Amino acid sequence: MLREEYPKLGSVFTLNILNKNITFLIGPEVSAHFFKATESDLSQQEVYQFNVPTFGPGVVFDVDYSIRQEQFRFFTESLRVNKLKGYVDQMVMEAEEYFSKWGDSGEVDLKYELEHLIILTASRCLLGQEVRNKLFDDVSALFHELDNGMLPISVIFPYLPIPAHRRRDQARKKLAGIFASIIASRKQTGNSENDMLQCFMDSKYKDGRPTTEAEVTGLLIAALFAGQHTSSITSTWTGAYLLRHKEFLSAVLAEQKTLVRKHGNKVDHDILSEMDVLYRCIKEALRLHPPLIMLLRSSHSEFSVATREGKEYDIPKGHIVATSPAFANRLPHIYKDPDTYDPDRFAAGREEDKVAGAFSYISFGGGRHGCLGEPFAYLQIKAIWSHLLRNFELELISPFPEIDWNAMVVGVKGKVMVRYKRRQLSMN
Repeated sequence: MLREEYPKLGSVFTLNILNKNITFLIGPEVSAHFFKATESDLSQQEVYQFNVPTFGPGVVFDVDYSIRQEQFRFFTESLRVNKLKGYVDQMVMEAEEYFSKWGDSGEVDLKYELEHLIILTASRCLLGQEVRNKLFDDVSALFHELDNGMLPISVIFPYLPIPAHRRRDQARKKLAGIFASIIASRKQTGNSENDMLQCFMDSKYKDGRPTTEAEVTGLLIAALFAGQHTSSITSTWTGAYLLRHKEFLSAVLAEQKTLVRKHGNKVDHDILSEMDVLYRCIKEALRLHPPLIMLLRSSHSEFSVATREGKEYDIPKGHIVATSPAFANRLPHIYKDPDTYDPDRFAAGREEDKVAGAFSYISFGGGRHGCLGEPFAYLQIKAIWSHLLRNFELELISPFPEIDWNAMVVGVKGKVMVRYKRRQLSMN
């Protein structure tokens, strides 16, 4: 739709979809207000209300902005560098354990393998060792029901009495019971862990009030939903592109060899932070395939934007305002050959994502509502791919994957079959 309308209508246009006026702002010149505006001017709350049955009452989009800001502070504190360093150790351990179960050679669906590993890793880092070690299958199945209850129809009618929504609500209730039991056990024993669950348990609002069990559960569900799909999708696209483009595969292998010479086989937070080539490869996969293809706000006051051609538009109060990472990330006046996979576009000297100023690259959103989990996501995907690159020879044997436009979080369609052979990284 956007590919059709943009050439005809330009970077600002309004479409009437399901009786709602949706104004699209495409490109950094016109989308700056979208990312920088206050909640009182452009609000997330109304457009993301459909998440409330999944996340639960009293958290994120079911509370006023001041409370939501405090809850986002809890997320921020759980993702500080000192916390991330501990999470990385868990990520590396999960990757080592998971891939140790592969044989010396074989064929796997890379998409399935990475999805499964990432939910295991998220369980350990976010939900806690109780879930990871004892309740993983139960909790994973319940999250699957929550996931399946998030349908396109749910955006418009989140409480429609359909089977998928009923299963979603039952799963949400069971999850609340599981986490209430874990929280009570930790409080009773005085046991404290290095995970997001513990951070949320220990968090306090500005007035001194501690978080409730219901709030902790809701925030954990929100965190897992925000990160699980996006990380598994991006790690899969990263692998598919590396295995298709041998020049970039050679570059990331050379980087791994350099790091092994420097640090040995150790992998920790600081060593992952040195993986600049792998970082650019992940970032480019995300540019081409941002899992969230549309970002929305509700306009509470009129505002004006000016295009790069100097044309001004007034955006009325009451419109839904949208921007699209999937489209904005491929604008040809910002990115050279925008449909081509070229991680070097982010290298020093080119830095195409900075040429047109802020909000040229919006895979993680930006401004007031940028993704809080961005550092966690990069570390998680680097931890997985550094292990694969160091220990396996990989070959893509199925056709290059297509995009699954039917999913709520846009991902990879079908299987991504890979042939693997276990080997040590040659240092020659």
